[in-house]
Amino acid sequence: MMLTDRQRSKLDTSNDLLFYDTPRLVTHVDRQFIHTLTELYRDRLQPQTRILDLMSSWVSHLPPEITFSEVVGHGMNAEELAQNPRLHRYHVQNLNQDQVLPYGDRYFDAVLNTVSVQYLQFPERVFAEIHRILKPGGIVIISFSNRMFYQKAIQAWRDGSDHDRLHLVAHYLGSVTDGFTKPEAIVQAPAWGLNFWGGSSDPFYAVIAHRQPHS
Repeated sequence: MMLTDRQRSKLDTSNDLLFYDTPRLVTHVDRQFIHTLTELYRDRLQPQTRILDLMSSWVSHLPPEITFSEVVGHGMNAEELAQNPRLHRYHVQNLNQDQVLPYGDRYFDAVLNTVSVQYLQFPERVFAEIHRILKPGGIVIISFSNRMFYQKAIQAWRDGSDHDRLHLVAHYLGSVTDGFTKPEAIVQAPAWGLNFWGGSSDPFYAVIAHRQPHS
């Protein structure tokens, strides 16, 4: 099922490039979320592979001890991307205006997206591009919490529960016919809302799939 125009809508309809024009050199999730994400990357990513950090910023949360052959960043603010020490190169692109990624077919071993999938107005097209640029068997890891720039998140995301959002990301993957393996969901929601450091903790959600070997 495709998203309706209403489900794609945002409260703030101004150009996204204007919203992201000022660099935000902060982390948008807490330390426990970042630790969990880095551990997930450590477990699922392989050394000396090509990584695309899609909708990235000034930090990628990759394990510091793993060397990748290439880490490419995409984002909305060049100053943020220029300060990301893990990126070998990067480009700026508004995916809500242009969904075609400037990379060759089957180029990357992994595509990562961290706390940004909620802003995609045409996710089916973007996930088709993710499939195109992934090598057969390549992995896609979509992670998110319950935080967002509310005015820039699409209506389908704003109105859904966390459980609904897991299904929404799985739907995005499933929209690529015979493109990805059955999605795997990872959920870590603290029972009492407290993290290791004694403050309120962000829940961690990830949806993981691989490009089908013969797709």
